[in-house]
Parts: sequence; C-alpha cells; structure tokens
Amino acid sequence: MGRLEGKAAVVTGGGRGIGRAICIAYAKEGADVVVNYASKDQPAQEVVEMINKIGRRAFAVKANVAVKADVERIIQTAIDNFGKLDILVNNAGVSKPNMLYKMTEEQWDEVVGIHLKGPFLCIQAASKYMMEKKYGKIINITSSAGLWGTKGQINYSSAKGGIVALTKSAARELAGYGITVNVVQPGYVSTEMFEKVKSDPKLMGIYTGRILLGRFAEPEEVAPTFVFLASDESNYITGQLFCVDGGLGMT
Repeated sequence: MGRLEGKAAVVTGGGRGIGRAICIAYAKEGADVVVNYASKDQPAQEVVEMINKIGRRAFAVKANVAVKADVERIIQTAIDNFGKLDILVNNAGVSKPNMLYKMTEEQWDEVVGIHLKGPFLCIQAASKYMMEKKYGKIINITSSAGLWGTKGQINYSSAKGGIVALTKSAARELAGYGITVNVVQPGYVSTEMFEKVKSDPKLMGIYTGRILLGRFAEPEEVAPTFVFLASDESNYITGQLFCVDGGLGMT
C-alpha cells in the first residue's frame, strides 16, 4: 500500500518541472491529484494521462492562482471529484527578471501575485475543508533567492522570502486543526527555468561551483521530500524549512 493511499491532493503548477514530478510521485504512492496549470494544455494533460496509467484519478485545471475565483475553482475540483482535500502543494511559479531601477509595476505585481498572493489564496480556500476534517498537509516552495536575495529578481526574491513567513504564520494558525504547514527550498533543478544556464558552459560552471554535490538536481530527486511531508510520517513536523539543494546553502 502506498504512503498516500486514498489521499486527495492539489498541486499548483503541476504540468511541468518539479510540480510534474510531485504529481507523479503522489500518484505512485496512492493519491488522486488535481493538476493545476496556467497556460500550456498539453503538458498538464500528459501528467493526467500518466497518473491514470498508474491507476489513480487526476484532473487538469487551467487557472491563475493569483485570482481568487480561479483558486476556488481549483479547490472545488478536488472536493467535487474526490470528496475531500488532504494535501495542498503551492508550486506555481513565474519569472519576470529585471534590475530594481528598471522593474515595472506589472513585473512586480505578476511575480508577487503568483508566488505570494497565490499560496495565500490557495491556503485560505483549502484550509476551510481541512479544518472541518481536522487534517491537512500544506507544502509551500521557496528558493535560495528568498533567503539571500538575487540581483535582477527583487520581485521573485521578495515573494519567496514572504513564503517562509507565510508558512510559519499559517502553521501557527492551523496547528490546532491538525493541519501541518511546511516549506521546501529546492536548489538548482534541471527544469525549463534553468535552460539558459544549462546551455552556457561558463554559466553552468559558476552555478555548479556553488553546489557542494557539484551538479543540478533532477525534479525526481526533489519530489520524495514532498511525499514525506504529505504523508503521516511527518505528522509531528510543522512550520519548518527543508533545504533540498545539494548543499547550495553551505557554500
């Protein structure tokens, strides 16, 4: 029997990269999954088909996590189809880099909207169902940028720093209802976000030089931490930051 047998999960940004690996890992452990995505239909439908082949149920929902009505539709899809919601992973992301002095208000609003307002809205919508059941697992994603800052990404860094505080505050508010809230910090992962870096040997040398293990992670190496935090093995862990970064934070 899988570690998430009979559980119902929502994963935002589940069509690609880390989100896709989480969705598939959850299905393999016995969970049914709502796969949220923002733009490209085909990758999300492929994830749904893969989950169906594993023998679990899945539904793809195109929605913007920064819009309250969209978020309520994502969560309602889980309730309508699975009858409950046990696990929420706030993974949706977008990058609009620019230097501080050139960054537009639109670039700020879009990135902070997806990375910080989105998880807030998702937690708000999901937690009311979890509070009724006195059970829930909420897992957010931050970045080294949120702890150390990044040149050219003040919008992204600010939102990711905010996610850590959001996690701790939500953990305090929801603990009495049997809901745990934790945050994972992946390091550099082989996803579309790092395609430009990976295609440039000089840049790759700089980036891998910062990682103690000397290489980027595959999404499938990050997903097991999300399985653990969604399972009953982590019932006594809340408000914590988990670094799955190959020792990036040590350098």
